[in-house]
Amino acid sequence: TAIGLAKHVEVMIAAVVIAMIVMFFFAQRISGFIEQHPTLKMLALSFLVLVGFMLFFEGLEPVHESHIPKGYAYFAMAFSFVVELLNMRVRRHHQQRKAA
Repeated sequence: TAIGLAKHVEVMIAAVVIAMIVMFFFAQRISGFIEQHPTLKMLALSFLVLVGFMLFFEGLEPVHESHIPKGYAYFAMAFSFVVELLNMRVRRHHQQRKAA
């Protein structure tokens, strides 16, 4: 996604390298976390669809001459992620309450 959304090559390269390092060192831990929280998997897939739509729409820009600011997509992603974090916290609280 960094390659499609960034405007500077240096940012693209840095994002890919950092992502590869994080994935290499934390792959097992991240995969276990995602398996415990399947809603995060759905959220990640929706982010990929959103980024794909943004890239597709950006590719059509010469035809339609309108532009969707990337800030809208970033805000939507951040807001969705925060809501999901709150949902995870509420679910954990309810599970702890049931166990007690």
